[in-house]
Amino acid sequence: MERFMGFWCAILFGLLFSKWGVESFELDEVLTENRTDVSFLESMSYLESMYGESAANLPQKNALMVGLTLVHGAAAKGAVCLDGSLPGYHFDRGFGSGANSWLVNLELMKIILLYSCFMLRMLSYGKSPIKLVYFDFYNWNRVKIRYCDGASFAGDGEDKAAGLQFRGQRIWQAAIEDLMSKGLRNANQALLSGCSAGGLATILHCDEFRELFPRSTKVKCLSDAGLFLDATDVSGGRELRNFYGGVVSLQCFFPQNLISNIKTPLFILNAAYDAWQVQQSLALPSVDPRGDWRFCRKNIDRCSPSQIQFLQGGFRNHMVNAVKGLEASRQSGLFINSCFAHCQSERQDTWFASNSPVIGKKAIATAVGDWYFDRANIKEIDCPYPCDKTCHNLVFR
Repeated sequence: MERFMGFWCAILFGLLFSKWGVESFELDEVLTENRTDVSFLESMSYLESMYGESAANLPQKNALMVGLTLVHGAAAKGAVCLDGSLPGYHFDRGFGSGANSWLVNLELMKIILLYSCFMLRMLSYGKSPIKLVYFDFYNWNRVKIRYCDGASFAGDGEDKAAGLQFRGQRIWQAAIEDLMSKGLRNANQALLSGCSAGGLATILHCDEFRELFPRSTKVKCLSDAGLFLDATDVSGGRELRNFYGGVVSLQCFFPQNLISNIKTPLFILNAAYDAWQVQQSLALPSVDPRGDWRFCRKNIDRCSPSQIQFLQGGFRNHMVNAVKGLEASRQSGLFINSCFAHCQSERQDTWFASNSPVIGKKAIATAVGDWYFDRANIKEIDCPYPCDKTCHNLVFR
């Protein structure tokens, strides 16, 4: 029964986003600018203004730049982005001992990328030396499938009136089929990963990804910031449940109900105080009309003692309980730190750097590598805020 959950989530996602409309993605902020010049859209200043990303996250000197590959056969299969344009991915071939090993990453949602005409034609895969960026996976085939469907690679519907396509499931299938023809089918090792919307997509597609390969192929999945918790917000209600509940199965959006049923080895990486969920779910302005959380929601160090207590009991403990089912499984991995962060595998300063967050002297990259290669049983759950000093220098962006 579990294997069909992704299909039903796909149908329901399409219905949801058809109801939600363009405004929920803030696409109007892009389109009303009347600026479609690619050089402008790809400029550093525009990316910073749209995403709040610093120049440190954008292509730097000596960065490995990888071009965009459009899936040209996708349109015939109905596998198109929101606007009907072609989906795409970035692919950097592996070498040496990693020539038949594959890291397939499902991109997080960034508003502008929901239309393929806005996708960056070149993507930075990190700065040299690349081994320090990718650690154990430095010489693997590395793929980033661009996110342009708006529903975690799980939608299969359309809004004819708005001219929008929600074909995430088809995009997933078309991209994977294209990659299989380029060597993915010969993989002897594979890791499916993603953060945020991509982390949710990783959970939804994990077993499906496993079924692509013979049993002799080592296949695992890494979900970063993909646990969207059905937690009580600061008003005492459940804003996300109220919104989604009438439209989709809550299992699709709150995958803690699904992870215990996943048969493929799964690593859950999450910040116990997930900054995106605090800002977009727990302490939305709509549930905080007096603005009591306006400072805390942006910086956990500015939270009052009562607000910290709320985050400890109402969110951190909820997250720890949500993953308890994985603690007894040796094939699963856990890294739940006490940072106020989101998408830690996508940032060099949180993934693997001299000042990266650690639990028990183990950085995230080390923990993921030890788990994937069966060097250690990784079940790391951090102490509550503010005990972990390695988190204090992080700035959520």
